[in-house]
Amino acid sequence: MGGKNKQRTKGNVRPSSSGKAAELLAKDKGTVPGFVGFGATHNELAYVPAIQGLEEVDSLVDADFRMVLRKMSKRDATTKLKALQEFATMCKEKDAESVKGVLPYWSRIYCKISLDHDRRVREAIQQAFESLILQVKRNLAPYLKSIMGHWLIAQCDTYGPAASAAKMAFQVAFPPNKQSEAVAFCKEEITTILDDNIMKETPETLSDPQCVPEEEREGKYLRVVTSSFLAMKKLLDLLPENERMVLKDRLIKVLSQSKFWKYCKHKNPQIRSAFFELIIAFCQHLPELMKSEAAKVCPAVLLSIDDMDPVVCPSVWAAALYVLSCIEDCWAHVNANKGVLPKLWIVLKDGGQGLASVIYPSLLPFFSKLPEEIIAPKMEFFTIFFSTCAKGLLSERALMSCSESSAIVAAIMECLRFTLHQNLGMNEDQQKLQEMLINNQLLPLVHSALKNPKLQNSTFSHLADTLLSWERRADNLEIKECADAYRRLLPYFWDGLSQLCISQVESAEVDKNLLEGVSSLLVLLKNPERAQKTIVKKKGKIRFFDEEGTMNVDRNNGNHLAELTFDAKKMPKSENLGDISRCAQHSNPARTVPLENLVCQLAKLCIAHIKKHSEIYLAFLATLVSSFPSRNLFTVLQEGDNEGNAEIFLEEKNEVETMASNPAVQFLNQKLLTWMKEDKADFSCLIDMLYSILHCCQNNEKMIILNHISQMEQGWLILFYVIQKACVDPIKYVAISDWLKGDVLGEKLVLLADELCTMAMTTGSLPRKHDSNNWMLLGFALSKHTNNEFMIAEMYIERIIDRLHRALSKDLSEDLTKTGVMEPSLSFICDLASNFFCSIKGCLQMSSAEDLLFTIFQLCAQSQEKTHLSDTALDKLKNAWLLGLTSLINQQEGHLRKYGFFHSSATWLKNQVQTSALDVKSLQVLLSCVHTLLEKLLEGTRPQSLSHLKVLVQCMTPDNSEWENLRQKLTLQWLSKVLLKEQISLNRDVVSTGSNIYSPDKIPNHLCATTLLCHVLLQIQEANISFEQKEIHPVTSISQIAAEMFYALQWCEEMKDFCPTISIYHELLLHFDIIQQLKKACSATWEILFSRSLEKGLLWALTTSEYIAETKLDSSYNLKQLYGTVERFFPLTEASLHTIQNIIPSLLQEDKDLLLFQCIAKLSTSEGSEITSIDGGFGSLAVINSYLKEGVTEGGHVLHDQLFLDTLNIIMGWRNHEEEIFLFDSTLKNPQPHLLGINVEILRFLRLLIKYLPTLLTNEQWDFIMCSIMMWLEAFSNTASFDSKALMLHFVSQCCGMLSDLSYMFQTLTPEMSKTLPANLQNEWNNFFVEGVYSQLLPLFLKIAAEYKGIILRPTSVHLLTALGEASALIPLKQLMNHNLPAKFVAGQKSNLSDKLQSAMNTLAPLLLSRVRPVQITAYHMLYKLMPELPAFDNEHLKSDDDNGNDEEHGLSPPAALMSVISAQEKVLENMFSNIPVGEYTDIEPLSEAYYCILGYLLGWKLLLIFFKASPSELRAIYAPYLRDSKCLHKLLQNLFRLMPENPTLPGQCTDSANKGQRTLFTEKRTIFLQEIKALHTEIPRLACVVYYSVLEDLPATVRLWWNNQDKRVSSTVDKYTSKYVSNILSSQEIAAVQTSTQIFKSMVVKARPVAREVLAIYSVDDIFIELVIQLPTNYPLGSITVESGKRVGVAVQQWRNWMLQLNTFLNLQNGSIMEGLALWKTNVDKRFEGIEECMICFSVIHGSNYSLPRKACRTCKKKFHSACLYRWFTSSNKSTCPLCRETFF
Repeated sequence: MGGKNKQRTKGNVRPSSSGKAAELLAKDKGTVPGFVGFGATHNELAYVPAIQGLEEVDSLVDADFRMVLRKMSKRDATTKLKALQEFATMCKEKDAESVKGVLPYWSRIYCKISLDHDRRVREAIQQAFESLILQVKRNLAPYLKSIMGHWLIAQCDTYGPAASAAKMAFQVAFPPNKQSEAVAFCKEEITTILDDNIMKETPETLSDPQCVPEEEREGKYLRVVTSSFLAMKKLLDLLPENERMVLKDRLIKVLSQSKFWKYCKHKNPQIRSAFFELIIAFCQHLPELMKSEAAKVCPAVLLSIDDMDPVVCPSVWAAALYVLSCIEDCWAHVNANKGVLPKLWIVLKDGGQGLASVIYPSLLPFFSKLPEEIIAPKMEFFTIFFSTCAKGLLSERALMSCSESSAIVAAIMECLRFTLHQNLGMNEDQQKLQEMLINNQLLPLVHSALKNPKLQNSTFSHLADTLLSWERRADNLEIKECADAYRRLLPYFWDGLSQLCISQVESAEVDKNLLEGVSSLLVLLKNPERAQKTIVKKKGKIRFFDEEGTMNVDRNNGNHLAELTFDAKKMPKSENLGDISRCAQHSNPARTVPLENLVCQLAKLCIAHIKKHSEIYLAFLATLVSSFPSRNLFTVLQEGDNEGNAEIFLEEKNEVETMASNPAVQFLNQKLLTWMKEDKADFSCLIDMLYSILHCCQNNEKMIILNHISQMEQGWLILFYVIQKACVDPIKYVAISDWLKGDVLGEKLVLLADELCTMAMTTGSLPRKHDSNNWMLLGFALSKHTNNEFMIAEMYIERIIDRLHRALSKDLSEDLTKTGVMEPSLSFICDLASNFFCSIKGCLQMSSAEDLLFTIFQLCAQSQEKTHLSDTALDKLKNAWLLGLTSLINQQEGHLRKYGFFHSSATWLKNQVQTSALDVKSLQVLLSCVHTLLEKLLEGTRPQSLSHLKVLVQCMTPDNSEWENLRQKLTLQWLSKVLLKEQISLNRDVVSTGSNIYSPDKIPNHLCATTLLCHVLLQIQEANISFEQKEIHPVTSISQIAAEMFYALQWCEEMKDFCPTISIYHELLLHFDIIQQLKKACSATWEILFSRSLEKGLLWALTTSEYIAETKLDSSYNLKQLYGTVERFFPLTEASLHTIQNIIPSLLQEDKDLLLFQCIAKLSTSEGSEITSIDGGFGSLAVINSYLKEGVTEGGHVLHDQLFLDTLNIIMGWRNHEEEIFLFDSTLKNPQPHLLGINVEILRFLRLLIKYLPTLLTNEQWDFIMCSIMMWLEAFSNTASFDSKALMLHFVSQCCGMLSDLSYMFQTLTPEMSKTLPANLQNEWNNFFVEGVYSQLLPLFLKIAAEYKGIILRPTSVHLLTALGEASALIPLKQLMNHNLPAKFVAGQKSNLSDKLQSAMNTLAPLLLSRVRPVQITAYHMLYKLMPELPAFDNEHLKSDDDNGNDEEHGLSPPAALMSVISAQEKVLENMFSNIPVGEYTDIEPLSEAYYCILGYLLGWKLLLIFFKASPSELRAIYAPYLRDSKCLHKLLQNLFRLMPENPTLPGQCTDSANKGQRTLFTEKRTIFLQEIKALHTEIPRLACVVYYSVLEDLPATVRLWWNNQDKRVSSTVDKYTSKYVSNILSSQEIAAVQTSTQIFKSMVVKARPVAREVLAIYSVDDIFIELVIQLPTNYPLGSITVESGKRVGVAVQQWRNWMLQLNTFLNLQNGSIMEGLALWKTNVDKRFEGIEECMICFSVIHGSNYSLPRKACRTCKKKFHSACLYRWFTSSNKSTCPLCRETFF
């Protein structure tokens, strides 16, 4: 409206306002401007409800709709697309009334956008329209006329999805019966729009030239015109006839305009195609208009038939046919000879240019409409026509496409038949035309097909169909003239065909393809019904009919015929060639006689040429003889040869005359047998001729011939092909069926099977080709044929099967490795068995068949490592077995053979699991086969299946003695483990724990047997089939089997640490959830377990305990019912003791108390040897320990505590009266087991008292406890080793455990608890006992740890090391620093430590490299205590250097012993991770070699970081460069990003890092324990995360420097991981440390802002005020800390900048916290105010890295510098001058 400062027009006192103008306009004109924009059809802006319009109008449109409609007016396609999608969604979600408010504005928007250039927008507008219609429904009617025209155009959109969407909307709006009414209602408006689009619009009028590019304008115009043509066609199709007549005048105006007819030559093919489609519609619905405009229509259509555009061509030819049908005088308006036909010849000559399938089907109806004057002279016309068609057929494009060539051939044959039928007269011209058509057109076409195999199928098929038609018409006497003509033509054709075939066969250029073509033609002419099947049915229908039968088409009915109807003069009524019977075809002499003569001539030629071209002519002859077998043919073949002698076939003289006179036998004797011996051709061809010969012989002659042939040298090969063809062709099978059932063939096949099996077992070589044929020959004999019978006699079948079975079972029983050698033959046997099993019903009733099936099952049920079979061979075996098993189950019908398949299989399975050594894989294979066997048996509910199941289960189940033998074979090595775990108590020797460790790769037989039986029972249970106990087995019940399974599972649980194989087996069973399934299936199992526990104890007791613990929540569980009263456990035996120890947690409290009272009473009366007996003191004390262990209430109160104190007094009494039972004075070299047992129980009792009742013990009792442990420790310290017996190891472990308990109690003693203990107890322990205990314990631990020589440790040895380690790790720091270990130093090792500390470091640090986890963890805990003490020695050394004036840069190393450990492991990890990129997680197997190496490496770094954190800032500044320069830290960080998990989130947490409550491995702080067995798989990832967190926390500046120097990939990986999982935690920790800091600065205040991750520091001295804001980055500590200035008063700008730079340096370059950086900065500023001058190099008083003051002064200018700054200045400038005065620096 102009600039703000522009002078206003005079009288205009108000500023311009669009809203005000709209309001005034409404008042002036009386209208409401609901929208602003232009017209709907002239590139208008879309109408949008005006915001400033009247409120009553705006209220009709929902605010959301108003916004969306406004978006639709935008030019951006993406904006419009999103708006339309949003509009569609709103139409579905809004109520109907809100949607109706849009209707007044929708029509203009729709008309605009439906023509949009972007096709996605056009599709979206139609989808939105559909959503609108579904809501408004009938309310759309008032706006229909303004929409319908563009709606029809949209349905004809050139973009398919848009058109489909528009059609879908149209169908939703109007049902099919209402669509014509809707279109008729709007016909005038539609016609107007279409007329405008076609006749008036231009690219510039449809689109704004100023806004739309020329290319878009042109594209839109072409699309709109095309759609408008198609829309007009659709309009005519939808309108009723009366409505079409109403539009007739308007359409005449359209047709009268020359612009309309110019569209037929338009450059755009889519417009031309749409134009011709509209012409078709006019011909269909308004033919009168076409007739009136014939002068324009005919040239426009007929002169366009050479339009070869793929889009236009179908429409042009359809329009041409409609024009010819509609306009009778069409040829009066166009010159056919000059205009139409020349174009047509060009099209035909090029083979349709790839459009033959469109053009050629229209040729016949096109020519049927050509008048006589145009085709005259006929000879010339048809010669040109067929010649051009033939040239088109041979064009390159036509030959490349089968569909193209087929269309051309079909058109040629149809036109030829039509032309012949039209010219059947007897005059000279017609006869010449007939001869020309056959000789010059039809036969050359056949000739071309013979030479080109691609044309043969279609040409020969149509030729056979044509001959059938001619023969039928020749036999039709109703039309005599026609029949005579065809009778004359047929011989003429056959003569020509014969000459053609003979000439081709005799040709010097003959080849295999040509002969095959001739044979295919002859076979097809013999069986023309094949031709009818191969002719492709055309979609377009062409109907021929006589003139008399011409249909009168009512042109006024408005309906268009689905078929095009053409006049074909003198054609008979519609024919159906498929109705001709085969009998008539074969007996028609007009075809059979000349065909047979031709075959005989060709066969004779073949005999003459066989010597020259044997293979191709012999194959051709074989085809002729096989297709046309007759004595006449064989007679012709024998002409010119001497009569042969047939006596070689004869057995009786009366047969001589018959066979000698048979020409077929003569041909066999003189020709065929000779060819077979000479191997002249493929045997398949010769066998076909043999069958033709047999076709001409009697049955007895066939037997004689075949028996003789089988004795020939090539007999097996001939028999193979003979039988192979008989199996394929039922007719051939019937021809030789008598011979197949005979004895001669049966005996030969049995001998063949024996020969093949013998050869396979002896040589094992790959089968030769004829051997493969022989195997296949046996397969034919064993497979099913007609009438459900075998091909040969059944007796021979059984003998062959028996030989196959013996080949597998007898020879393989000696050595299974033979299976790999004989695998090729085994494959053939499998194929034979498969064919046999699924061939004849009842085939498995043979005993040999069941034996063969059993042998195959044995091979399937054994692992491939044992059978040496390939996967392919094994698959074949399994397939054969499954087929046989299915057949056996279906056929036996409940009748089981005593030693049949099921009985033998069950017996073999039982033997396998009880005697054979099976590994896990072998057992899995066995179970898999048994599972499949049961599945087949359990399918359906057949009664015979139940009997099979009973046989299986009974034969597989062991009896009681067998079960006992199986249990005795189980090793007792587990006993030492459960003893050390205090699950049972023993006072006798157990199995030796020497070097004979049970570690085979085989599974014990007991486990195999129980697994098999449980698997079978559970599978039967799942099938809901239940048997009574006696039906399963007469002795063993299902519950007993379940009890054995639980026993086996418990044995696996205890043995899995000893043997990896057992561990794998145990995990496999747990994976199958077999425990829960057994509990559900067998409810009486617990009774059996409990009774066996009371009877045998040991593992049965553990099994019972585990079972009770699992079923405790079961309502049916009642342990009290099992034992009744506690008296059942007494007198105590080993079994009853073990039972009590394992079930006491589940006993009722009153029963527990009764046990306690009886045992204490028994204990008090025990004397002498009774003290160490099970029914005396030992057993009673064991029960008391079990009670005390479980007798603590939830509140921590111990029931009957006084009784336990009395028990202690009893034991102390033994010390006085029965001292020999204590092992105080013994050296424990050969201790008696019963004494070790009672001492172990005493130790257990004392440990429980210390744990639960320490405050109730008296001073005397404490003295007894501590003196006893001292004496026990002294007793075993010289004798304990890995080779000690289990009881000895148990005793040492208990002593160490007691030391751990005492040390932990006194180290964690609270003041409240110390008051309840005897006075001076803690002082006595610390001052007297600790030194004595650890002076012996620490050397003992190091001695036993040194015994490890790299072998795999037993669990008992690991348990001993763990117990020693737990006790040693609790050594006080004072005793550790003042140890009495031998001195250990390393030559050349630099250290500031004291000798004792250095010896401790050199002794303990190498233990981190141990391959035993308890040793590594114990060493870590002891070093952990030393680390904080070490920096003091380096600090003292540093101060002494400073005092001596030596302030040169130090390169001090962290503890050398620790660094040597880290560097040693670095080399190992470098080799380990050489091929693993940084950032790729590596999973480490627990307790592997790599695990121990990485664990020691990470523990070493954790100790190093503890040492670093305990160091003062001055030392950290010295240690950090060493770590950086030695590449240690670089290697650590790279290794950490290979060890940390990609997602460190703990299980059960969401992975969203934004979750503040997220728990990860970085948030969990855990202590490293020795006994972390269950968490070993996560220990390395967890420890790696802990180390990484510590590195970031303690070395932030060094890590930041490392990160900045990495390549892009590593830097990005580290940044993403740290930012996501660590930065937030570290930032919060830093801010929290500021908040909770107790450090007070003089003249400085520090505040924290947690939300903003900021720290505010305010420094004020006198009149100086400084405010600093420290901001932590999101990727802290990788990113740099930023320092921003706040307020400042009294500070110069340059000084301010220096201080800001210094603070930045302190925070980003020092490895410390924010508080430490601020403290350093404050000290620097304070020094500045104190008058200390700054270093003129770094402009800081305190050095940024080593925190030193400027001390090196220049003698000239007297300025002081930092030593480090001077060193850098000298090295970088290569000068030795003062940086300030440039004089030489001395």
